[in-house]
Amino acid sequence: MRKLENVPFEQLKVGDATTLTRTLTEQDLILFAKVSGDTNPVHLDQEYAATTQFEGRIAHGMWTSSLISCALATQLPGPGGIYLSQEVKFMRPVKIGDTVTVKLEVTDINLRRKRATISTNVVNQDGKTVVKGSAEVMPSVEKVIVDEYPLPDVELISKN
Repeated sequence: MRKLENVPFEQLKVGDATTLTRTLTEQDLILFAKVSGDTNPVHLDQEYAATTQFEGRIAHGMWTSSLISCALATQLPGPGGIYLSQEVKFMRPVKIGDTVTVKLEVTDINLRRKRATISTNVVNQDGKTVVKGSAEVMPSVEKVIVDEYPLPDVELISKN
């Protein structure tokens, strides 16, 4: 089982950084649509999506943003931290098979409020920015090391 370990507030420094990489799969797209309820055909219907400016299906923007949340929650600042706000700008679409990398970097620390500002940029396999923004977090003041919660296997069943 994987251990999740945080960076407590007192140890956090401007310039601290981490990355998280993930490849969008068909299953990710379908599961995100099911969980979120966002069934916009640009995400799910290839025939419809082909007629759009994207010329094919694209990921939900919030799927990409959810990877930012994952990186903040599991890496920097990690478990025990609270995600307070997010500014996000969607720059390019993400398509099935694209590999995206979340890049987090601490850009400011507010000692009085015990909060940090973290740049939250996501690039694709071609190094092009797909999402850019920043987050405000309240890191835990204590060291936290926990076992990652075991998630169940999920199987999609075709409607055909």
